[in-house]
Parts: sequence; structure tokens; C-alpha cells
Amino acid sequence: MDRMKNGRLQQWLRILVSMLILLRSEGLFVNITHLQSAVAKGAVCLDGSPPAYHLDRGSGTGINSWLVHFEGGGWCNNVTSCLARKNTRLGSSKYMDKNLAFSGILGNRGQFNPDFYNWNRVKIRYCDGSSFTGDIEAVNRVTNLHFRGARIFLAVIEDLLAKGMKNAENAILSGCSAGGLSSILHCDSFKALLPMGTKVKCFSDAGYFINTKDVSGAQHIAAYFNNVVTTHGSAKNLPQSCTSKMKPSLCFFPQYTGQQIQTPLFLINAAYDSWQIKNILAPDVADPQRAWSKCKLDINNCSPTELRTMEGFRLNFINALTQLGASTSRGFFINSCYAHCQTEMQELWFGRSTPMLNNKTIAKAVGDWFYDRRPFQKIDCPYPCDRTCHNRVFGPEELTSI
Repeated sequence: MDRMKNGRLQQWLRILVSMLILLRSEGLFVNITHLQSAVAKGAVCLDGSPPAYHLDRGSGTGINSWLVHFEGGGWCNNVTSCLARKNTRLGSSKYMDKNLAFSGILGNRGQFNPDFYNWNRVKIRYCDGSSFTGDIEAVNRVTNLHFRGARIFLAVIEDLLAKGMKNAENAILSGCSAGGLSSILHCDSFKALLPMGTKVKCFSDAGYFINTKDVSGAQHIAAYFNNVVTTHGSAKNLPQSCTSKMKPSLCFFPQYTGQQIQTPLFLINAAYDSWQIKNILAPDVADPQRAWSKCKLDINNCSPTELRTMEGFRLNFINALTQLGASTSRGFFINSCYAHCQTEMQELWFGRSTPMLNNKTIAKAVGDWFYDRRPFQKIDCPYPCDRTCHNRVFGPEELTSI
């Protein structure tokens, strides 16, 4: 019990420090842009409202460089779960914050975001529930749900091209969680929409979701992703190089689509990804007695047996990662933290106590790889060897899984 209390105290201290760093390093809030012109194209959120993004213009040497970042936020896999999102910021632009703090990879200060601070930085808001892959023309009159994620992606990119991205010399497509999956699935199509001479690469933060069994032996995440793809009509918007060889819903998993991606791709992921441990390895449906509850709240609470099971998940993750191949066009920063998304928070991206691999911060590893200063392909040793980790500690209200 004392360990849990200490863990929560440490989490709150880290949050406080993170907020202080944000205020000191950024103080940057970016206005929302509602893309009204997209409505006529049917490129709308679940509730039919226009898509939205936040753009902070570049300057100086970064005036013709663009970083386009997808917001995360899970998925909805049936009408019921999509209706639950419909009247929230994850299903409607009506409920989105008008001003959004930019930090980490989106920050505008050189000392806190050395390689991308003066680029044009964009955050695309997430309101479709399909990682921007859905496209069903028909709209049910009763639910009024719109499944149009793929159209949102195209409409926003076309708008950004018109606002100057057509002159891009450098361009990055990135994202966190469901947005990190989006950056993988749309990596090649993003490059295809940009001028021929543009240097284009993609980053995925916590978006490498793996196909593996849960603790009960069931294929829970495979069934869940199958429902997502079916509900949203996503199959036609997943890479054809994958869907021509296997069941389309399997192509929602990066381990199957990543092999065919031609554009350089960098993966940032925790091998003990907290979202995947809670939702893929030990979801509530596989743990009806809630035996994993304490462990999922705080990795320090995990029993030796649970840690061995999590190490098995880590090995499955690494095996899935190796399916991408060893090309230097691939980069990866795989640490052994209990975390999820590490590029948006300043304290995790670039700071005094930032997670490190091979004595490099995530920001340094990503920047070196993008600018071809040196390759980076590092996988951490098993937990608990990495003392630079910021392991997440969750409250009981954060235990609900898919």
C-alpha cells in the first residue's frame, strides 16, 4: 500500500514538474482551424461536424518544413461505442478545445525541440474513431453516424498543401497512439501527395500495436480490430500490398503492413506499452476477477508471475518489430518503460530527466535519423534495467479497457 501511495506521489510530482516545464518552455497555445470546406466533400467527424486542426507557422530555416501530427484517442468498433464518442471531442469538432498547448515534438523553442522548433507544426484532431481509415457513404438516419476518417485525412492534407505545404522541402507525418497507427497506415499516401523533391519520413509514437493473445489465450485485439475495420468500411483504405495477401483487418496491425511501406519510418514505443498491457495483454474481458488490476495501475505492484507474463509480451513485441526488416530506412527507439506516448510531453521528449537509450534522448535519436546524421535502431534491456524511465502510475478510474 505504501508503495502505491509513493508511486502516486511520484506521478503527481512528475505531472507538476511537467506542467512547470511546459509553462516555462512553451507557453504556446495554438488556435483551432475548423475546415468548413471539407463538409461538402463528406469529410466529417462522427456527428457530421467539420474536421479540425491546429497550425503553428514555421519561420527562418524551417519556413518550408512541415511536421503533421495525428492526435490519438483509441477507436470505436461498433455503433454503440461510436455513439458514445459522438458527443465528445473524439467524435465532434463542436467539443474540441479552441486553443491547444503545443509541447514536445510540437514545441516552438530550440532549446526544448532542437530539430523541429521552427517548422510548420500541425496537429490534426481525431474525431472519426478509425485512425483516419473509414469511408462509408451511407448515413443511418437514426444514429446519424458518419464513418469518413479517410476523407478527413485527404481533406486536411489538401488544405495544408494549399497553405504552403506544396512548397515543402522537408515533411514528417507523425502521431501518438491511434494517431501513431495513422502515421504508419498513411505514410506512403502522405508522401505521394507531396512534391517529388520533398524529403518525407514518418514517425510513430506508441502506434505499433501487436497481434497477440491475451492472458486467457483469446485473440481479443484481433477481434476488436476486425470490428473497427468492418464498422468503418476501412478495408479499401488499408495498404493494398497487405490486403491482397491476408484478411483486411489484420492489415490494421503494423507488423503486417509495415513490411511494404516504402517511405522511411521511425518507431518510438515502450516494450511494456501501458495501453497494450491494459487492453491487449490483460483486458478486463480476459481477467474477470481483476487479478491484474494492481499491476496495471503501477508496474511496481506486479507479481513475479505477472512480470514474467509481461516479459513474454515484450518478446512478442520485439519479434513483431523484427518483421519490418533491418533496413537503415527504419529507425526505432524501444525502451523498457511502462509508458504510452513519449513525444508530446516535454519531460519525455527532451529535458534533464528524459528517457534515454544509448545516451540519447528521443528528440536526439529522431532528429539524427531524420537528417541522416546517423542511424538509430536500439532496443532496451528488460525491465527494470532502465533507470531513465518515467513509468506511468494510473488511478483506479483509468483501468477501464476495450
